[in-house]
Amino acid sequence: MKSLITILFCSFLMTVSCVTTPEYSQYASENPDHVYEATGKNGMVSAAHPLASKAGVLMLKKGGNAVDAAIATSFAISVLRPQSTGLGGGGFSLVYNAGKLKSKKGTKVFDFRERAPLLAKKKMYINNKGEPISFSYRGTDVGDASVNGHLSVGVPGLVAGLLEMHRQYGSLPLKVVMQPAIDLARNGFPVYSGFISSIESREKLLSTFESSKVLYLPNGKPPIKNTIFKNADLARTLERIAQNGIDEFYKGKTADLIIEEMERGKGLISKDDLLKYTVKFPKAVSGTYRGYKIVSMPPPSSGGVHIIEMLNLLEPYDLSSFGQNSPKSLHLLAESMRIAFADRAKYLGDPEFVKVPTSGLISKKYARSLAPQINIKKAGNSNKMGPSKPFDYESDSTTHLSVVDKWGNAVSSTQTVNYTFGSGVVVKGAGFILNDEMDDFSKKPGFPNAYGLIGSEANAIAARKTMLSSMSPTIVFDSNENVKLVVGSPGGPRIITATLQTILNVIDFKMKLLPAVHASRIHHQWKPDKIRVEKDELPDETLDELRKMGHVIDEGSSIGDVQAIIKTGGIWRGVSDRRSSGSPAGY
Repeated sequence: MKSLITILFCSFLMTVSCVTTPEYSQYASENPDHVYEATGKNGMVSAAHPLASKAGVLMLKKGGNAVDAAIATSFAISVLRPQSTGLGGGGFSLVYNAGKLKSKKGTKVFDFRERAPLLAKKKMYINNKGEPISFSYRGTDVGDASVNGHLSVGVPGLVAGLLEMHRQYGSLPLKVVMQPAIDLARNGFPVYSGFISSIESREKLLSTFESSKVLYLPNGKPPIKNTIFKNADLARTLERIAQNGIDEFYKGKTADLIIEEMERGKGLISKDDLLKYTVKFPKAVSGTYRGYKIVSMPPPSSGGVHIIEMLNLLEPYDLSSFGQNSPKSLHLLAESMRIAFADRAKYLGDPEFVKVPTSGLISKKYARSLAPQINIKKAGNSNKMGPSKPFDYESDSTTHLSVVDKWGNAVSSTQTVNYTFGSGVVVKGAGFILNDEMDDFSKKPGFPNAYGLIGSEANAIAARKTMLSSMSPTIVFDSNENVKLVVGSPGGPRIITATLQTILNVIDFKMKLLPAVHASRIHHQWKPDKIRVEKDELPDETLDELRKMGHVIDEGSSIGDVQAIIKTGGIWRGVSDRRSSGSPAGY
């Protein structure tokens, strides 16, 4: 007899013959032998949940393209990982058209990041003493107002972004690509450990809001592992969007429910904010590294700019001769990160509001001017080092998915509600979490956000402004301009460094994709002046050598959750990070 899990899975795969695949059965039982790698000739999807990857592959099997698959995967992951993404969030996508989609060949950027409401003000999260203010909901203090509750919410962009991608490039009907997500919300999915731990990490906040408490804390506790989690309100919301399109979310019943929620918690988002939300299409940033072309996200994401800046800083060094994760390689990595994040703090913001020296930051000449700041034998000092002058060279909780199809089209997309479960607020009657992206602005210059990142005036709050991001969806092309690697990660500022190290592992250290993604990582973000390493991942001798160079070592939790696809010998190979519960699926 088929298990309930198998029946539910088959119900949303509809027309495809269904058996319990090894990947799925291993995931459902959370077996330590969980499969993190898949291959396929006709396409590949790598996402942070097996059912999301399978939703995307279903679209490929129906004759859809990479964009159809990415949209299906995105809506499915919003059901399966509400702690990371959802209709109340936003994100960025790179869509590479190999010449088989509508429009001309090349890479297009979709910026559907959240925006500041019209009523947002520069110092709205600090009091007269310059201290952070708390948010109170019906007499209950839930802490920092830029992270918790209704005031922390930026205008959501995910639905606009996905539907705009579908309008421009989709080949299957919207109802078809959204059906897996609708079925998952209605029929449910097995509760997994990461879902439970995410609820537990924000339990106090979630319990404050009635709609959040009812959904995520039934009987006052998180749902039990391997029970089936259903979200009927979300299923109905998804059905309305599939039927009525973008107007449903920004003008229709769903918009009304969002405004009612804002009024309930005295948030800032108005009908006008929703009506005026637009997807933006900035030009991708690109650079080269050892003969490969690197294409990534431009501002208001800092990710692409600083991945390219760090690659430029590292290119003069023969990293392969030093060895992957050797003390010397890690030292050079940390120093390049220190420099790039100092520049991030000073210069990065929404280019529609401030001058961002993008071309300077990604210039190889600029990198050469910075070279004297790197001592190959000794750690730098962040307190003595400020940002440089790129103008002179002008010419954790998130999710990522990577998709390719048989025509060579590719999508790299990173999506988020910011912190785990975002603001903690579920829109009553709609079933989705609202983001807390307002924390990604600088409350005041020099003041760290929830991730410890220091900001400047360039990222100060302003009405309708887009907050700075670290999301780094990236596509790497070979010398023949063919897609070689599609990659990205969640993880706040660690998105940038996780993505960077995966690229280095593939290009410099010639690693196969599975070990390249699963290898130990480090992170340095200028301030605090320390190297973050994953606990128990690097040898003590390596850490001791780094300390001798003057580095302060901070052992902590995992860095990133990379979802990547590579082309090798005519075969697509997808890998999901061991740091999460994802699984790729090939066709």
